[in-house]
Amino acid sequence: MKKMTKKQAKEFIDILRKTYPDVTCSLDFGTPFQMVVAVMLSAQCTDERVNKVTPSLFQRCKSIEEFANIDIKELESLIHSCGFYKNKAANIKACANEVLHRFNGVVPNTMDELMSLPGVGRKSANVVMLEAFGMAQGIAVDTHAKRISNLIGLSSEQLPEKIEQDLLNIFDKDDLKDVNHLFVWHGRNTCIARKPNCSSCPINKFCTYFSTINNN
Repeated sequence: MKKMTKKQAKEFIDILRKTYPDVTCSLDFGTPFQMVVAVMLSAQCTDERVNKVTPSLFQRCKSIEEFANIDIKELESLIHSCGFYKNKAANIKACANEVLHRFNGVVPNTMDELMSLPGVGRKSANVVMLEAFGMAQGIAVDTHAKRISNLIGLSSEQLPEKIEQDLLNIFDKDDLKDVNHLFVWHGRNTCIARKPNCSSCPINKFCTYFSTINNN
């Protein structure tokens, strides 16, 4: 796998920015804890589905205290359609209690502290740091980022943590805030999982997969 140069990486990101000028976070939220909850619900679930669930959920639980105190069965019912609802409900309640008791009711704004919360892994912590606090500490490697990184040839790794490290070695720190958003939008609109639309892809000149299928 030929390593992308810093100059190519900058061009790569600039092309995606021009292709998707209105790129934003796909999850709806109003407070840092709502962001934490939304990210938890998005595991193995579409952002579109999460955004259909969270309005009633956030109306029912307007504070971290209410998330901590809500009956587990009621919470499960509210988030049922997001899948894995029992595990997610348990993590949401446990996380709310941890924020209340360990962080005085304030969602922490460091990666290590966020990752110490129940149900918050590195990918989730990266999303919360960027969206809730405006600080890009890394790159959230979701299914889109993983697929695109592997197909383009940015990383041959399979584990999100290792893919993230490869991406961090390629992209400038100033671009980190946009990488995940751009990969998500590109994955939904062009580099589609079941059938990538390679012929119309604006970044196919960088793509190992496109080069391979064209040479066969």
